[in-house]
Amino acid sequence: MRENRVRTLWAEGAAVINGWLHSPSTWSAEVMAHQGWDSLVVDMQHGLMGIETAIQMLQVISTTDTVPLVRVNWNTPGDIMRLLDAGAYGVICPMIETRAECEAFVGACRFPPLGYRSLGPTRARVYAGEDYAAHANDTVLTLAMIETKTGFDNRDEILSVPGLDCVFVGIGDLRLTLTGEAGLSSADATVDAALDDILESARAHGVKAGLFAADTDHAIDMMKRGYELVTVGNDVSLMASAAAAAVSTLRENMD
Repeated sequence: MRENRVRTLWAEGAAVINGWLHSPSTWSAEVMAHQGWDSLVVDMQHGLMGIETAIQMLQVISTTDTVPLVRVNWNTPGDIMRLLDAGAYGVICPMIETRAECEAFVGACRFPPLGYRSLGPTRARVYAGEDYAAHANDTVLTLAMIETKTGFDNRDEILSVPGLDCVFVGIGDLRLTLTGEAGLSSADATVDAALDDILESARAHGVKAGLFAADTDHAIDMMKRGYELVTVGNDVSLMASAAAAAVSTLRENMD
């Protein structure tokens, strides 16, 4: 079965530099996949793509060594299984708040006897190999998002679920529910302390930890703290910031 390089990097003690896709575009996905990201997430929650476009985006990512991941729009087993059948090598599930929700999520990603995923890896066997079904349980990644006060309070129960590979912190929603203020920054002392608490719990349960970072400096700080997967921006925000900077520079130098 095709290697999951995210697992390999983690086994080597390295952090994963993760990219993010909001635009419903195979061209955007292809360009991003060629920029050196270790993994790329097709975001079905806040991105603008439908499932057919998402599958095509997974296909173009697969022309590179970048690991194709998806974030589903909710903890819905049928959607999770279908995207895994389409060749996603890992699933990020938003808004996990209880152990039962995490068990349902992980179970949808694992074939029996470890879960209840239906056997039918239509495209996955093309991307990963004919032996996909025999090795998928050890290869496909499960990433549960903790991003609410309830999820944070239940973090130890959530992170103790067998088969969970990684906790992924949604700083925006976590900050909103903990402080009432929106934003990706963890400058707030309450949020910053929560990030340390989640990381400590992840280590205690043998689970990797990832998160959205506000910017590259923040991402570097989080990696130094021990977070093993960091995301900065997405294809749309990166394009917008580069375009805005170019326009600003030109306007400042106009006669």
